[in-house]
Amino acid sequence: MLLLMQSLFWGIAGISAAPFALAGEGFMVALALVTVLLTLATVLIGVGVLRRRRGARRNAIALEVVCLAGTALLVLLPIGSNKGLVSILVNAVLPVAVIVLLRKDNEAFT
Repeated sequence: MLLLMQSLFWGIAGISAAPFALAGEGFMVALALVTVLLTLATVLIGVGVLRRRRGARRNAIALEVVCLAGTALLVLLPIGSNKGLVSILVNAVLPVAVIVLLRKDNEAFT
């Protein structure tokens, strides 16, 4: 469920980048496309976790670790990113929650 929420957040971010691409910001096309592809990958990983596919948990944890690394860069670098409560919850707390919930015993997933 948390992976679905995360993919919805990314999907909304990808769709909201599209109007800027239409306004002449060329790099926003690539950003919107990458974000939508990330959304699709997260949904597929979530489906794999639900169906207990081999390696799906590992892929989900790897994705969340990459998200946490990106969040650390956004917080540490002075690039003007949003540092509010919602940003921290979506970019840091949600990946940590997914990692904690996916680190259960292997017996439940075999």
